[in-house]
Amino acid sequence: MTLTLPLIDVAALSSTNFEDRLAVAKQIRQACLDKGFFYIINHGISADLQQQVFQYSQQFFNLPLPAKEQINKNKSIANRGYEPLKNQTLEADAPPDLKEGFYVGREYALDSEEVKNKRFNYGPNQWPEDLPEFKQVMMQYQQEVEALSIRLMRALALSLDLNEDYFNQYNQQAMITLRLLHYPPQPANPLPNEKGCGAHTDFGGLTLLLQDMNGGLQVWDHQQHIWLDAQPIAGSYVVNLGDLIARWTNDLYQSTRHRVINRSGVERYSVPFFFGGNPEHEIRCIETCLNEGDIAKYPVTTVEKHHQEMYRRTYG
Repeated sequence: MTLTLPLIDVAALSSTNFEDRLAVAKQIRQACLDKGFFYIINHGISADLQQQVFQYSQQFFNLPLPAKEQINKNKSIANRGYEPLKNQTLEADAPPDLKEGFYVGREYALDSEEVKNKRFNYGPNQWPEDLPEFKQVMMQYQQEVEALSIRLMRALALSLDLNEDYFNQYNQQAMITLRLLHYPPQPANPLPNEKGCGAHTDFGGLTLLLQDMNGGLQVWDHQQHIWLDAQPIAGSYVVNLGDLIARWTNDLYQSTRHRVINRSGVERYSVPFFFGGNPEHEIRCIETCLNEGDIAKYPVTTVEKHHQEMYRRTYG
């Protein structure tokens, strides 16, 4: 199989040897300077847990629509729960996306200070009553992928010639979203420009995508001006940078458009995890991303303000 994106073995990010970690960071830098997309393997998350996530995701989406609608995310104060088919339109001037989803985030009780202060996207999750083990599996998985995201952020710091702990404050109590997605097969006679997921860039910091073996993810190659297929690799993650990292690095690192067209003829399932960072953390252009005489392209903001603006653009 000829890969269109770099494949990076990240096992050494857990090494006690600094040079081992730095070697991985250098590979990540090359990928981030290009498309900001790469595969990772040997990441430490078990295949068994990944398969449980897929299994329960499929069981959830197979529930009758009324059962899913009971936990529609419109009933949530924190954008958690079920998102119906064609609810989101990620590509301007295109039909709604042919996908349905389920959102999970960090758990905050209604009587917590964060919720009482009406912090953006803070609140309790919603869970399907008919799948008693669903919550445990998803929360365990979310916890492990968050830990992996923090290891990747430490590597990202090294890749930018920064101290390994540069993003430590950003990593603490980060905004995180686990999203289960189900794509029906592409219709035989789709509407013009209709697809599973419209072309877009991600909002935040890092996205770690677990995809099944049915394919459909495409990444824009801004040099060749073509869409590249990101072929599934069992057990791997496709990692990409979001708009927040591009902004933070003054566009040195790329946040690249991507889309999904499910031409497999069967159901497609994928599980993106979005690592957004501490809401209060300040986003100011990183000094190592400016050459002499350069100026920052973007005003200073915070993680929370950046995400609020991105949500307004997508959901109106």
